[in-house]
Amino acid sequence: MARVAVLKTSPETVISDYKRVMELVEYKDHLPQGNRTILKLNLSWTLYYPACSTPPWQLDGVLNCLSQEGYKDILGVENQTVVTHPWKGAYYNKWLPLLKRYGIPFQPLTDVKWVEYKVKSEMMAMDEIFGEVWIPEIFMDSNIIHFPTMKTHGHTTTTGAIKNAFGGLIPKYRHHAHKKIHEVLVDLLSIQKEIHPGILAVTDGCVCGDGAGPRTMKPYTGNIILASDDQVAVDAVAARIMGFKPMDIEYIKMGHDKGLGVGDIDQIEILGMDEKQFNSLNFNFHTKRSPVVRWDQRLRKKTMHVKWLHNLLFNSPIFKTFIFASEYYHDHLWYPLTGKKKIKQFKKTIWGGLFDRYEYGEFPDYEEVKEWDPY
Repeated sequence: MARVAVLKTSPETVISDYKRVMELVEYKDHLPQGNRTILKLNLSWTLYYPACSTPPWQLDGVLNCLSQEGYKDILGVENQTVVTHPWKGAYYNKWLPLLKRYGIPFQPLTDVKWVEYKVKSEMMAMDEIFGEVWIPEIFMDSNIIHFPTMKTHGHTTTTGAIKNAFGGLIPKYRHHAHKKIHEVLVDLLSIQKEIHPGILAVTDGCVCGDGAGPRTMKPYTGNIILASDDQVAVDAVAARIMGFKPMDIEYIKMGHDKGLGVGDIDQIEILGMDEKQFNSLNFNFHTKRSPVVRWDQRLRKKTMHVKWLHNLLFNSPIFKTFIFASEYYHDHLWYPLTGKKKIKQFKKTIWGGLFDRYEYGEFPDYEEVKEWDPY
């Protein structure tokens, strides 16, 4: 039986609560100290928006726990996508001063060595979509801790620990995975189990995202944190708390059916609260699709069987016009007109007050990796 720890928390206790939620799932048994430990942070938007990316208290709580137990070889990482920039995102989400305080380097995956990996497991979609599987060399034989937030997603209903690997194990051109996104996520779960000796997921639901995720969401105060060594199970429990039936979500059911984790709530032991308290949790979320996600799905579906047209739209410079449209909508329309109003409201909440108490630090001095083309 899988085990998932679920705790109620508050800004006053969240750092110690993260230590407790990790101890409940006996995290030291899943993260051998003799290995490097990768912190796979979650950056869904370069700009700051509540529940969108790993919040500073989540990183602070986990690092506080690891430092107390003497973990030494730790590395924080994130990739670059068509909508994110790792250095800028690390600044706007206030990760850099925390990493510096704990003596942890931050390493964008744009300038590490990627190596071809021969997958032992049977792939559902990765071979068809990408042909070869490439992974960061530093991931091999390293523990990994995932830092997802609890939120909806227009492509996958919910997103969490499993999808967090999407930003670590696919170097470029990740948008092609949208054709078979659920299958790709399960493939990535199989790859993780082959390359990582230890896996832990620590999910933040202090502030959650409802609606048109993973960016243009309505922030929701959840006051919840979760942890598990089973990524399917922690995503299933998070989905249940958000108000969904986990086994109705394709990537969770596929992962369960393939034996890569447990998605059936009845087969998961909940730690940290009693059954009655857990069953009372229902955030009643509803997944919506932003205009960008809606049009992406329409165009991919309608052109999937017209190869020349599909390649023209998604494998040629024409695709960059879609990226421009997405960036313009999110960064220059929705964010200033709607997002900033929601952030202003969020800043009046208890978690908004905690976010303000963390520092941005100095804007990072970095060099662009010009040959990195995420399109």
